[in-house]
Amino acid sequence: MKVLANALAVVLLSACTAAHRVPPTHTLQLPFGGRTVLPGHRVVAYYGAAQTPDMGILGRAAPTRIAPRLLQQARAYAPYGESVVPAFELIATVAQSDPGADGTYSASTDTAIIVRYLTAVRRIHGLLILDVQPGRASFLTEVRRYETFLKEPDVSLALDSEWSMGSHEVPARVIGGTTGRRVNGVSAYLSALIRRYDLPQKLLIVHQFTPDMVEHREQIIQRPGIALVFHIDGFGTRAGKLSKYRLLSQNRGAAFMGLKLFYRQDVDLLSPADVMRLHPPPDLVTYQ
Repeated sequence: MKVLANALAVVLLSACTAAHRVPPTHTLQLPFGGRTVLPGHRVVAYYGAAQTPDMGILGRAAPTRIAPRLLQQARAYAPYGESVVPAFELIATVAQSDPGADGTYSASTDTAIIVRYLTAVRRIHGLLILDVQPGRASFLTEVRRYETFLKEPDVSLALDSEWSMGSHEVPARVIGGTTGRRVNGVSAYLSALIRRYDLPQKLLIVHQFTPDMVEHREQIIQRPGIALVFHIDGFGTRAGKLSKYRLLSQNRGAAFMGLKLFYRQDVDLLSPADVMRLHPPPDLVTYQ
């Protein structure tokens, strides 16, 4: 991967002190060179919420300590053809069982924390993926909250469908879902942002582990500047995960595929060799 030169001035985050600045980046290129993530690369990511060990490996240590472990995991995919890109999938909006002051059953991560993860992943020339668990808020409302980060060339987006609730639903009591129409609303916003600021391609990751979790998935629009990824989520047995991947990778159109693996909850964790025998091989592999 190419080492970036420090070429642009530091960009101040809105409503932030000088200590919470986005670190400097190169011109409008990806940290590993070029302007396209997919196809041509395989992304290997660590998932989780900051300082929350139970929500994934990314929250089990400081980002600077997690980064070397991520690189070691990513290297296991190097023999399979595509250039491997490391990534942090950080839960930026976290669903919660308490309604909170705004009644959305979700809470946003402090800007300074996101900056720390972005700074750490830039040191390994990777991507930051902001994961949104909106609770009762809309995906689009929560996504807009992170526009300052999404204007950066190396920040992508994930919609965590399981944690999108109806008006009377509570996270962790029910399994949520979304619709093709809501995903299209987010992708229209994201594509316009990419066009306005001449940004390189961004991933738009849609998490799913049941057929009805993304209603009318076939209506999701492919938009300029976006690599749409259907990310097959959920833990379980080896047979169950393989069956789910086969089912949910059908009728995907031009979308790319992703797979989430769970270090603690999966029974007989799939090895990189097992993962790469899937059809189609996933373009994104995330570890929780």
